Amino acid sequence: MHKSGLAAPSSLRGLWAVRHGQSTANVAFAEAERTGSTELPVPGRDTDVPLSPLGREQAGSLGDWLAGLDEGTGPDLVVCSPYARARETWQVMASHPRVTPPELLVDERLRDREMGVFELHPPGALRARAPEEATRRALLGEWAYRPPGGEAMADVALRVRDFVTELDRAAPGRRVLLVAHDAIVISLRFVLAGLGAPSPDTLPPVPNASVSSWTGMGGRLRPVRWGDTAHLA
Repeated sequence: MHKSGLAAPSSLRGLWAVRHGQSTANVAFAEAERTGSTELPVPGRDTDVPLSPLGREQAGSLGDWLAGLDEGTGPDLVVCSPYARARETWQVMASHPRVTPPELLVDERLRDREMGVFELHPPGALRARAPEEATRRALLGEWAYRPPGGEAMADVALRVRDFVTELDRAAPGRRVLLVAHDAIVISLRFVLAGLGAPSPDTLPPVPNASVSSWTGMGGRLRPVRWGDTAHLA
Protein backbone atom coordinates (compact mmCIF):
# COMPACT_ATOMS: atom_id res chain seq x y z
CA MET A 1 0.00 0.00 0.00
CA HIS A 2 1.24 3.51 -0.80
CA LYS A 3 2.20 5.49 2.28
CA SER A 4 1.56 8.81 0.57
CA GLY A 5 -0.12 10.12 -2.52
CA LEU A 6 0.63 12.48 -5.38
CA ALA A 7 -0.07 15.85 -3.80
CA ALA A 8 -1.71 18.61 -5.81
CA PRO A 9 0.12 21.93 -6.29
CA SER A 10 -0.70 24.62 -3.74
CA SER A 11 0.06 28.32 -3.66
CA LEU A 12 -0.52 28.63 0.10
CA ARG A 13 2.52 29.60 2.16
CA GLY A 14 1.30 27.86 5.29
CA LEU A 15 -1.71 26.09 6.76
CA TRP A 16 -2.63 25.41 10.38
CA ALA A 17 -5.60 23.33 11.53
CA VAL A 18 -6.76 23.73 15.14
CA ARG A 19 -9.32 21.47 16.75
CA HIS A 20 -11.67 23.34 19.09
CA GLY A 21 -11.14 23.14 22.84
CA GLN A 22 -12.93 20.56 24.96
CA SER A 23 -16.70 20.87 24.59
CA THR A 24 -19.49 20.00 26.99
CA ALA A 25 -20.35 17.10 24.67
CA ASN A 26 -16.77 15.78 24.87
CA VAL A 27 -17.14 15.73 28.67
CA ALA A 28 -20.54 14.05 28.54
CA PHE A 29 -19.43 11.39 26.04
CA ALA A 30 -16.36 10.53 28.13
CA GLU A 31 -18.50 10.23 31.26
CA ALA A 32 -21.03 8.03 29.43
CA GLU A 33 -18.24 5.71 28.31
CA ARG A 34 -16.76 5.62 31.82
CA THR A 35 -20.05 4.72 33.49
CA GLY A 36 -21.49 2.57 30.72
CA SER A 37 -24.52 4.82 30.46
CA THR A 38 -26.84 4.29 27.49
CA GLU A 39 -28.72 7.57 27.99
CA LEU A 40 -28.44 10.63 25.78
CA PRO A 41 -26.48 13.06 27.96
CA VAL A 42 -26.38 16.03 25.57
CA PRO A 43 -29.66 17.75 24.62
CA GLY A 44 -30.14 20.15 21.73
CA ARG A 45 -28.26 20.48 18.43
CA ASP A 46 -24.66 19.57 17.75
CA THR A 47 -24.04 22.96 16.15
CA ASP A 48 -24.89 24.70 19.46
CA VAL A 49 -22.63 22.69 21.79
CA PRO A 50 -20.34 25.13 23.66
CA LEU A 51 -16.91 24.80 25.19
CA SER A 52 -16.50 23.43 28.70
CA PRO A 53 -14.63 25.52 31.28
CA LEU A 54 -11.50 23.48 30.49
CA GLY A 55 -12.13 24.07 26.80
CA ARG A 56 -12.04 27.83 27.35
CA GLU A 57 -8.75 27.46 29.23
CA GLN A 58 -7.38 25.42 26.32
CA ALA A 59 -8.51 28.11 23.88
CA GLY A 60 -6.59 30.62 26.00
CA SER A 61 -3.48 28.45 25.64
CA LEU A 62 -4.04 28.43 21.89
CA GLY A 63 -4.08 32.23 22.09
CA ASP A 64 -0.69 32.07 23.85
CA TRP A 65 0.61 29.84 21.04
CA LEU A 66 -0.67 32.21 18.37
CA ALA A 67 0.77 35.26 20.13
CA GLY A 68 4.13 33.49 20.37
CA LEU A 69 4.59 33.05 16.63
CA ASP A 70 7.28 35.25 15.13
CA GLU A 71 6.03 38.36 13.38
CA GLY A 72 5.32 37.71 9.73
CA THR A 73 5.17 33.93 10.17
CA GLY A 74 1.65 33.47 11.56
CA PRO A 75 -1.70 33.30 9.78
CA ASP A 76 -3.05 36.27 7.87
CA LEU A 77 -6.44 34.63 7.30
CA VAL A 78 -8.64 32.59 9.64
CA VAL A 79 -11.43 30.32 8.40
CA CYS A 80 -13.70 28.90 11.10
CA SER A 81 -16.38 26.24 11.35
CA PRO A 82 -19.87 27.66 11.94
CA TYR A 83 -20.32 25.47 15.04
CA ALA A 84 -20.41 27.27 18.39
CA ARG A 85 -17.48 25.41 19.96
CA ALA A 86 -15.16 26.31 17.08
CA ARG A 87 -16.26 29.94 16.92
CA GLU A 88 -15.90 30.25 20.70
CA THR A 89 -12.38 28.78 20.49
CA TRP A 90 -11.39 31.43 17.96
CA GLN A 91 -13.05 34.23 19.96
CA VAL A 92 -10.95 33.34 23.01
CA MET A 93 -7.79 33.05 20.89
CA ALA A 94 -8.44 36.38 19.19
CA SER A 95 -9.04 38.15 22.52
CA HIS A 96 -5.43 37.53 23.60
CA PRO A 97 -3.84 40.93 24.28
CA ARG A 98 -0.85 40.20 22.03
CA VAL A 99 -2.90 38.88 19.09
CA THR A 100 -3.94 41.15 16.25
CA PRO A 101 -6.82 39.14 14.78
CA PRO A 102 -6.43 38.43 11.05
CA GLU A 103 -9.30 38.52 8.59
CA LEU A 104 -11.99 36.02 9.63
CA LEU A 105 -14.28 33.95 7.43
CA VAL A 106 -16.81 31.29 8.46
CA ASP A 107 -17.29 28.44 5.99
CA GLU A 108 -20.05 25.85 6.17
CA ARG A 109 -17.79 23.15 4.73
CA LEU A 110 -15.74 23.13 7.94
CA ARG A 111 -18.68 21.92 10.07
CA ASP A 112 -18.26 18.72 12.05
CA ARG A 113 -19.22 15.32 10.66
CA GLU A 114 -23.01 15.03 10.55
CA MET A 115 -24.31 11.95 12.37
CA GLY A 116 -27.90 12.14 11.11
CA VAL A 117 -30.43 10.36 13.33
CA PHE A 118 -27.60 9.58 15.79
CA GLU A 119 -26.64 13.21 16.38
CA LEU A 120 -25.18 13.59 19.90
CA HIS A 121 -25.50 9.86 20.60
CA PRO A 122 -22.60 8.50 22.65
CA PRO A 123 -21.39 5.07 21.44
CA GLY A 124 -23.15 3.32 24.34
CA ALA A 125 -26.47 4.91 23.46
CA LEU A 126 -26.07 3.89 19.83
CA ARG A 127 -25.27 0.30 20.82
CA ALA A 128 -28.30 0.13 23.11
CA ARG A 129 -30.81 1.80 20.79
CA ALA A 130 -29.65 0.51 17.41
CA PRO A 131 -27.46 -2.59 17.87
CA GLU A 132 -27.61 -3.49 14.18
CA GLU A 133 -26.29 -0.05 13.26
CA ALA A 134 -23.55 -0.34 15.88
CA THR A 135 -22.53 -3.69 14.36
CA ARG A 136 -22.53 -2.19 10.86
CA ARG A 137 -20.43 0.72 12.07
CA ALA A 138 -17.86 -1.61 13.59
CA LEU A 139 -17.79 -3.73 10.43
CA LEU A 140 -17.37 -0.87 7.95
CA GLY A 141 -15.16 1.44 10.00
CA GLU A 142 -15.55 5.20 10.33
CA TRP A 143 -14.27 5.97 6.84
CA ALA A 144 -17.10 4.11 5.13
CA TYR A 145 -19.89 4.03 7.75
CA ARG A 146 -22.68 6.47 6.95
CA PRO A 147 -25.34 6.78 9.67
CA PRO A 148 -28.92 7.26 8.44
CA GLY A 149 -29.23 10.89 7.38
CA GLY A 150 -25.55 11.54 8.12
CA GLU A 151 -22.07 11.38 6.65
CA ALA A 152 -19.27 8.88 6.37
CA MET A 153 -15.80 10.30 6.88
CA ALA A 154 -15.37 9.84 3.12
CA ASP A 155 -18.23 12.32 2.63
CA VAL A 156 -16.53 14.84 4.91
CA ALA A 157 -13.35 14.49 2.86
CA LEU A 158 -15.26 15.41 -0.31
CA ARG A 159 -16.40 18.75 1.09
CA VAL A 160 -12.96 19.39 2.59
CA ARG A 161 -11.38 18.75 -0.82
CA ASP A 162 -13.78 21.24 -2.37
CA PHE A 163 -12.90 23.77 0.34
CA VAL A 164 -9.14 23.30 -0.11
CA THR A 165 -9.42 23.70 -3.87
CA GLU A 166 -11.35 26.95 -3.53
CA LEU A 167 -9.08 28.21 -0.75
CA ASP A 168 -6.04 27.78 -2.98
CA ARG A 169 -7.71 29.80 -5.74
CA ALA A 170 -9.10 32.50 -3.45
CA ALA A 171 -6.11 33.01 -1.12
CA PRO A 172 -2.91 32.42 -3.14
CA GLY A 173 0.27 33.07 -1.21
CA ARG A 174 -1.49 33.45 2.15
CA ARG A 175 -0.94 31.76 5.50
CA VAL A 176 -4.24 30.30 6.69
CA LEU A 177 -5.51 29.08 10.06
CA LEU A 178 -8.52 26.75 10.20
CA VAL A 179 -10.47 26.35 13.46
CA ALA A 180 -12.69 23.31 13.22
CA HIS A 181 -13.13 19.68 14.32
CA ASP A 182 -11.21 16.41 14.43
CA ALA A 183 -13.12 15.08 11.40
CA ILE A 184 -12.02 18.13 9.42
CA VAL A 185 -8.37 17.84 10.46
CA ILE A 186 -8.29 14.12 9.57
CA SER A 187 -9.96 14.80 6.22
CA LEU A 188 -7.56 17.66 5.56
CA ARG A 189 -4.56 15.39 6.02
CA PHE A 190 -6.07 12.85 3.63
CA VAL A 191 -6.86 15.49 1.00
CA LEU A 192 -3.44 17.16 1.19
CA ALA A 193 -1.69 13.78 0.90
CA GLY A 194 -2.97 13.71 -2.67
CA LEU A 195 -4.01 11.18 -5.28
CA GLY A 196 -3.59 7.56 -4.20
CA ALA A 197 -3.33 8.32 -0.48
CA PRO A 198 -4.75 5.54 1.72
CA SER A 199 -7.86 6.19 3.77
CA PRO A 200 -6.84 7.47 7.24
CA ASP A 201 -8.37 4.69 9.31
CA THR A 202 -5.30 4.28 11.53
CA LEU A 203 -4.28 7.88 12.16
CA PRO A 204 -3.46 8.95 15.72
CA PRO A 205 -6.25 10.92 17.39
CA VAL A 206 -6.64 14.68 17.08
CA PRO A 207 -6.76 16.00 20.66
CA ASN A 208 -8.87 18.96 21.71
CA ALA A 209 -7.05 22.28 21.19
CA SER A 210 -4.28 20.60 19.19
CA VAL A 211 -2.45 22.17 16.27
CA SER A 212 -1.60 20.39 13.02
CA SER A 213 0.31 22.25 10.34
CA TRP A 214 1.65 22.20 6.81
CA THR A 215 4.15 24.52 5.16
CA GLY A 216 4.41 25.58 1.54
CA MET A 217 7.53 24.09 -0.05
CA GLY A 218 8.20 23.60 -3.74
CA GLY A 219 4.67 24.57 -4.67
CA ARG A 220 3.07 22.01 -2.37
CA LEU A 221 1.94 21.83 1.24
CA ARG A 222 4.22 19.58 3.29
CA PRO A 223 3.19 18.22 6.72
CA VAL A 224 5.07 19.67 9.69
CA ARG A 225 3.24 18.45 12.79
CA TRP A 226 0.17 16.49 13.77
CA GLY A 227 -2.10 16.88 16.78
CA ASP A 228 0.50 18.89 18.73
CA THR A 229 -0.53 19.87 22.27
CA ALA A 230 2.81 21.15 23.61
CA HIS A 231 1.28 24.60 24.12
CA LEU A 232 -1.24 23.14 26.61
CA ALA A 233 1.54 22.16 29.00
